[in-house]
Amino acid sequence: DCELFFMIMPTAEMPSSIQGTATLGELMKGQSPTFEIYPSLAEDTCVIIYTSGTTGRPKGAELTHSNLLLNAILSTDLFGTQPEDIQLIVLPLFHIFAMTTLMNAGIYKGATSVLLPRFDAEAVFGLMQKHKVTLFAGVPTMYWGLVNYTDPKFDYETIAKTLKRCASGGASLPVKVLEDFENRFHVAILEGYGMSEGSPVVTFNQLNVGRKPGSIGTPAWGVDVKLVDTEGKEVAVGEKGELLYRGHNVMKGYYKKPDETAKTIQNGWLHSGDIAVKDEDGFYYIVDRTKDMIIRGGFNVYPREVEELMIKHEAVSLVAVIGIPHEEMGEEIKAYVVLKQDKKVSEYELIEWTKEHIASYKYPRHIEFLSALPMSATGKILKKELRK
Repeated sequence: DCELFFMIMPTAEMPSSIQGTATLGELMKGQSPTFEIYPSLAEDTCVIIYTSGTTGRPKGAELTHSNLLLNAILSTDLFGTQPEDIQLIVLPLFHIFAMTTLMNAGIYKGATSVLLPRFDAEAVFGLMQKHKVTLFAGVPTMYWGLVNYTDPKFDYETIAKTLKRCASGGASLPVKVLEDFENRFHVAILEGYGMSEGSPVVTFNQLNVGRKPGSIGTPAWGVDVKLVDTEGKEVAVGEKGELLYRGHNVMKGYYKKPDETAKTIQNGWLHSGDIAVKDEDGFYYIVDRTKDMIIRGGFNVYPREVEELMIKHEAVSLVAVIGIPHEEMGEEIKAYVVLKQDKKVSEYELIEWTKEHIASYKYPRHIEFLSALPMSATGKILKKELRK
């Protein structure tokens, strides 16, 4: 819904590749080649990145020059980026994950970046094979797409040998998808946790600390993390709490939303809205978002736990769980399921299977089969669309 849209072409004289749109060259034609320079400070706003809006309306996070520079440097350390690396960027560059950890980090290190406008498993494998890609980062649905693409037209063995590291973020990566990808390509997926408000990196499975599949890792350099209960008190190891963080990565605030900023950042700590647990080794695990939690008959049900179980069923390819209004229980559990190609299972059979493997108050009472789940431009599942 942009009011002004301009194409950036390889040269200023080249016409637009999209009929009816002007180019940046046309916009700048006849303009003075000189302009005034305004010095900026490290804490000045550099960009306004809008949140993905998977649970509500997007908000503009003001990130400073310092936020972005430190996070780019941090990303190269966490990912082990080197000048000789060739990274494939599939995520849109307006998304903080791609902008900081790939584009900015790649420029900082002098690595080669191969850009793909939109995710497509066939196109990804084609570029990986053609350019001998060494680094790949994506959101969980992209790894799901790659795992399920098996056309023999590509040399997957060579692709696997070239790939040296993968990263996942943007949403929780189902352990089943992680295991399937790693078993097929023999390369580790390093999962991290971040937000637009955090520039984005908050925690990561760090090369010098260690890795635990299913975990979002440990706090990144310069970032403090703690888990608190509803009264703001820190919870014990192994107990659920809201994830809070502070450090060089925290945004200035939400653009023109002082009330929202005051609710989110308190005493320097940014309240993420995500529920997590910490183990005895200091590794964090995301349980779910507070806004996604279902309260069924007074019991808290975290959709991710149900989704992690259901995706293990032999016929299930992808699943999203939400709460729907219920007169007696307050909320009831409903699962939206995408089946694997050529696999069949009835609603009753899948409900009964899930019931056998999880607490009685947690299994879905309703299942709806879909050909695909609604997703954002960055590949996140839009649960707000399922709730409509």
